[in-house]
Order: sequence, then C-alpha cells, then structure tokens
Amino acid sequence: SYSVTGVQTCALPISRRPRSAAGYPAMNVWVSEEGLKVTAEIPGLSTDDLDISVVGQTLTVNGQRKRDELPQDARYHRQERGFGKFSRSIQLPFAVNVKQVEAAFKDGVLYIDLPRAEEDKPRKIAVKVA
Repeated sequence: SYSVTGVQTCALPISRRPRSAAGYPAMNVWVSEEGLKVTAEIPGLSTDDLDISVVGQTLTVNGQRKRDELPQDARYHRQERGFGKFSRSIQLPFAVNVKQVEAAFKDGVLYIDLPRAEEDKPRKIAVKVA
C-alpha cells in the first residue's frame, strides 16, 4: 500500500487571514495501482489562471486569484477570501506517465488524473523450476 508523504506548501495566497498548515488549495489524493487522482478546491478561478506541472515525482499547482473589483465608493465590511498568487507542491509516491496526465476544471474543483508509469507498476514475476 502507498501513502502520500512530503506534502509541502509554498507561497500561500496573499491575505491578512492566516492559512492552515495544509495550505492552499485544499487537495485530496487517491492512490491505486493504476495511478493517482487529485482534486483541488479552487473556486472563482478560470483555467487561464492555473498552471499545472509534474517534474520528477512532484506535482505543482500554481495560480492566481484575482482581487474582487469593488465600486469606487465601496469598502469591505469583512474580507475572508484571499487573493494573489499561490503555489502548492505535493511529492508523489511513484513515477507517473507525464505524457498521459490529464486535468479538468468544473464548478470550482480541479481534477487531475496521473497515470502510473508502466515501469513503476507492480509486476508478477513467474518462478521457474530449476
């Protein structure tokens, strides 16, 4: 069985509100013999605001949440949603086939499918009688 370790956060969104240790965006990672599935909550962004990369065994999601545009005479009564650039990197438990990585974005959730590299998939080895 595999577990995802080494979750690392970098440059969190610019905001006056402290973020949790888990970082931004919040992510879930599922592992199977076939690969990994990642979901990330990123409401209010478009696909043009996101950059996803896999280098070695590290998945990185970069993006930028734009500041809300307010009318000239308005001011915030309460501001809890952060804005600015963010970057989140997660160490993957095995090599993935980078050419087959796919990503989709729907209803504020980013879906990333990372197929396991063929050379890293478990193989059954036949034992021959000597």
